[in-house]
Amino acid sequence: MKQAETLGPVFGSFIARVLIALIFVASGASKISGFEQTIGYIASKGLPLPALGAIAAIVVELGGGLMLIIGWRARWAAAAMILFTLAAAFIFHNFWGVPADAAQNQMIHFMKNISMAGGLLYVLIHGSGGWSLDGRKA
Repeated sequence: MKQAETLGPVFGSFIARVLIALIFVASGASKISGFEQTIGYIASKGLPLPALGAIAAIVVELGGGLMLIIGWRARWAAAAMILFTLAAAFIFHNFWGVPADAAQNQMIHFMKNISMAGGLLYVLIHGSGGWSLDGRKA
């Protein structure tokens, strides 16, 4: 019984990290394949240096997502991803500043980002947990 009690949290923390990371890995990969469109979207928000912003987004999303999955420096990855996700929520999903027909969709995306930041905050506070490079025995 003791092994089953231990396996659940170990396996659960790994699955949780994978589930949190999937959206970031997919988004980072899509920014690579649609790099010019990503630059255009960033520029449309009036942000400076959109190409640099696109590269930074790829590094945070793809790099941070992969770091979460393998559980390597997961707290650092989570911290960077929290900042990125909250910035994206307020800059790209400002439901209060869009036409009424787009407000609900942008509010859903805004709240999704806030929720993802909550999951990442859990990783920041509690670490990567089981089945992780951070948790391996030295």
